[in-house]
Amino acid sequence: MLKRTVDVAIIGAGTAGMGAYREARKHTDSIALIDVGHYGTTCARVGCMPSKLLIAAAEAAHGARQAKLFGISTPIVRPDGAAVMERVRRERDRFVGFVVEDIEAFDPAHKVWGYARFLDAHRLLIDSGLEITAKRIVIATGSRPRIPAGLEDAGSRLLVNDDLFELEQLPKSVLVVGAGVIGLELGQALSRLGVAVTMLARGDSVGGIADSEIRAAATASFQAEFDLKLHAQVLGVRTTRMGAQVTYRVADGAVHIEHFDYVLAAAGRVPNIDQLGLDNTGMAVHANGVPVYDGYTMQTSVPHIFIAGDANDELQLLHEASDEGAIAGRNAASYPTVKPGQRRTRLGIVFSDPQIAIIGERPGEMSDRPYLTGKVSFHNQGRSRVMGKNRGMLKIYVDESSGVLVGAEMLGPAAEHIGHLLAWAVQQSLTVNEILAMPFYHPVVEEGVRTAFRDAAAQLEKCAQAHCLDSGCLASTKVSAPH
Repeated sequence: MLKRTVDVAIIGAGTAGMGAYREARKHTDSIALIDVGHYGTTCARVGCMPSKLLIAAAEAAHGARQAKLFGISTPIVRPDGAAVMERVRRERDRFVGFVVEDIEAFDPAHKVWGYARFLDAHRLLIDSGLEITAKRIVIATGSRPRIPAGLEDAGSRLLVNDDLFELEQLPKSVLVVGAGVIGLELGQALSRLGVAVTMLARGDSVGGIADSEIRAAATASFQAEFDLKLHAQVLGVRTTRMGAQVTYRVADGAVHIEHFDYVLAAAGRVPNIDQLGLDNTGMAVHANGVPVYDGYTMQTSVPHIFIAGDANDELQLLHEASDEGAIAGRNAASYPTVKPGQRRTRLGIVFSDPQIAIIGERPGEMSDRPYLTGKVSFHNQGRSRVMGKNRGMLKIYVDESSGVLVGAEMLGPAAEHIGHLLAWAVQQSLTVNEILAMPFYHPVVEEGVRTAFRDAAAQLEKCAQAHCLDSGCLASTKVSAPH
């Protein structure tokens, strides 16, 4: 058996693994970067980029159909499925190519090809027969699509996002199982490209939205476009000459039997940790098998082992994986010196229409501290109505005692941009009044954001008045909103 000893072993060469490698490389030249499969990261190959390419095509088709709203007549819109999918793959491959170039530029002596499994807390066995002893180890093995029980029976008619983008033609019908980020983005895009879409959600969760009022608005908006069923459950699947026959139950107990060309599993992703042999490390794990770790140092209960990216099942987002990989790689290389890394304010975006943005903390995540909510509907918001995108709602969450913005949820136009502005404000601990003192142009969607903050400012003023009436300090503590 071949054996090798290194300072740092990194399992996985995706976004987190690449970040870990770059940081570890600054401290040591004794590294093993272990990977198997396709280089290119989940985001570039099967996630962020190809899905946005599909969404861009869907938006073009939808925009053409909606032109009549503005008094413009257009010919019948007929998406060319083959051309759509060809562009998706062509541009996807271009993005993947950039990532592959980065990895190919890494020192060849550092790269190890194969599956890794822990023999103990320091030794890794590669399926090629190589045994690597590492002083420190970073787990960055990424994730894979979650397949709900029973869907495997769809056989070749079962799709995950990894497979969808390899289709050479758009199908006629698809059942989407899951109404989270992946389900909403891909399901709505397929629908706008002429595919008959039915989407099943096990509960009433849509796009990860926590607020019930915003969630209800989202549900109504999406149900107006395609067949979205809440509180639905797949009872059985079998393949037929027509495709996949699916039996499912809906909220009122009615059972439906329908045929679809494909079934798309969009129920989230599973960390790739189950084949690593973590039991051999003595590592503490949660009930789902995911290692217990420190979210600021990426350190597990075995001090010289770190975990980053999708593998830790926390926030499966590219920018989070990149940050976590850098922290893990730096700490692994400098161990036993371990320092907390900077973590950014949570920011999640769903590229649906209306878009969804989730920022910072939400009710239930604030350690029971008093908070108040500022709110605005985009139904009559000027710029939104001009664009014909006047759907959705924004709620901001403000610490009642300090007036500091701590989080927000949004369904509406330009949420991908407004979400960034709000996340920056949360990370800088800006108060309601400090934000209201910022410039707001007219007419822009951001004026709706100002409305929500004015609502919060009015509530803060009421709280201050109530407090001061009790304490006799009204004149000194009054909070006012600039006009």
